[in-house]
Amino acid sequence: MSLDAFREEVKDWVESHCPQSMRLGAVHFEDAYELYQTDDAHKWRDAAAARGWTAPTWPTEYGGGGLSKAEAGILNQEMARIKALPPASGMGLAMIGPTLLEFGTEEQKQRHIPKIVSGDVQWCQGYSEPGAGSDLAGLQTKAVLQGDKFILNGQKIWTSGAQHADWMFALVRTDPAVPKHDGISFVLLPMDQPGVTIKPIKLISGSSPFCETFFDNAEADRADLVGELNKGWTVGKRLLQYERNGATRRAPKSKKAKPALNPYAAIAKQYLGEDAAGRIAEPSAREQVLSQIIQERALALTTQRVLDESKETGAPGAATSIFKLVGSTLAKEGSQLRSTLRGTAGLVWDSDAFSEDELESTRAWLRDRAVTIYGGTNEVQMNIIAKRVLGLPD
Repeated sequence: MSLDAFREEVKDWVESHCPQSMRLGAVHFEDAYELYQTDDAHKWRDAAAARGWTAPTWPTEYGGGGLSKAEAGILNQEMARIKALPPASGMGLAMIGPTLLEFGTEEQKQRHIPKIVSGDVQWCQGYSEPGAGSDLAGLQTKAVLQGDKFILNGQKIWTSGAQHADWMFALVRTDPAVPKHDGISFVLLPMDQPGVTIKPIKLISGSSPFCETFFDNAEADRADLVGELNKGWTVGKRLLQYERNGATRRAPKSKKAKPALNPYAAIAKQYLGEDAAGRIAEPSAREQVLSQIIQERALALTTQRVLDESKETGAPGAATSIFKLVGSTLAKEGSQLRSTLRGTAGLVWDSDAFSEDELESTRAWLRDRAVTIYGGTNEVQMNIIAKRVLGLPD
């Protein structure tokens, strides 16, 4: 089938299968869980999963779509054209799935990947601990091998979506007698077991997407060790590269697409007014909006260039830290700017006198304080860039 014919097929398919309620363009991850529990979301996911299009480039033998890079680009373009949300989301698709495809055994792939593609199983990440955040290799959660089981004891924190997850991928210490980067293993474990306790953490924004997770003789099968025993640091770092590579997974823009409206300018004109030339009334606000938009577009163009230059099956590398560093900083600054442009209306927590957009602006400003911390702090990203990208000495 030619690419033009494939595009027409995809265009018809997304128009007929994507419900209007799923054509939102984007949704914040803290709001995604509730949205994806709706009937419309399930219909959209099931339709896509039937064709493997929840994971369009993954191998067909594990339920993926088996699409080429060009075909996947067309699918992304047609979904972006109608502002369709991804039919499925979560750490299964973004993180553990690609990691299993690279490091997992055939049995692990056959057992876990199809359920990720179908959306039947949700995953969470067991990395950070109260004493091991930026210094992740300092983790102390122990896993002792007893027969065909690992027995886990310890605590994880900032476990995104743990209260909704079916499985966790975790870094655990299996040999405490060696240097800290050694003696770490990468295991998978079910969350629905007596030895796992989950306590959601309420954030300043009012939501609770993160949790404390406690292990009290929790169990993980020996068969769910990913990679070699005591060599999990290599697997764990690779997974983080897949996570950070998510910053580059933007839908390629169609040449026929119309330019998007500038959201910052729209807010500024609404609250600050316009001058005689139709520009934002306050020069300082114009400069702030222009600077933010230029930086966001520069990032978008850079990520698109990386996608265009990547090989068909190229895996992400250390340079993904650049996208995490720049992308998270711009996200935080964007929330700050939207709140600032609204003035006092961007600082309201709860009031019937203000709109939903104004109330959300405050929550977003508070919520996005954390984006330069989770997923690896900006300081960690700068260290990785210095050592692994620029080749600077330790």
